[in-house]
Amino acid sequence: MSWFSVMTSAFDLALAAHIAGIVLWVGGLLAACSVLSSRERESSNDVQSSFTQLARRLLKALAHAGAALTVVAGVALLLTKPADLQQVWLHIKLTLVVILIAVDLLLTVGVRRLISGGTPISAARLNLVRGVIALLFLAIVLLAVIKP
Repeated sequence: MSWFSVMTSAFDLALAAHIAGIVLWVGGLLAACSVLSSRERESSNDVQSSFTQLARRLLKALAHAGAALTVVAGVALLLTKPADLQQVWLHIKLTLVVILIAVDLLLTVGVRRLISGGTPISAARLNLVRGVIALLFLAIVLLAVIKP
């Protein structure tokens, strides 16, 4: 097996992991937002508590695991193609990823506050967060595919 085929295989594996990671990450964030939005329509404290715990589990099991996979696989991709670090589109994409990380952290803090008895996140704010997540995901994917 030549060095080129080993690097191509490593790149393909890293790319597949990177794509799977971003799908899990964004899917987990959007699912958590939907669960939190549904929570606010419930009148039972027990049901609201269950929804809050479900949102927490979605963030931990899907979103945060997906984010970790995305970042690790992204670093692996950069190790196989370090010249990409000179590309403007990649700098823009990485900036958008940092913003997505910030949105993830804000949502996680909101869920932790809710678990501790804090005020719920408003439906309007959850809708805004969902829209921001969707737009960030779309922009990240477009930059990665088109590479302007």
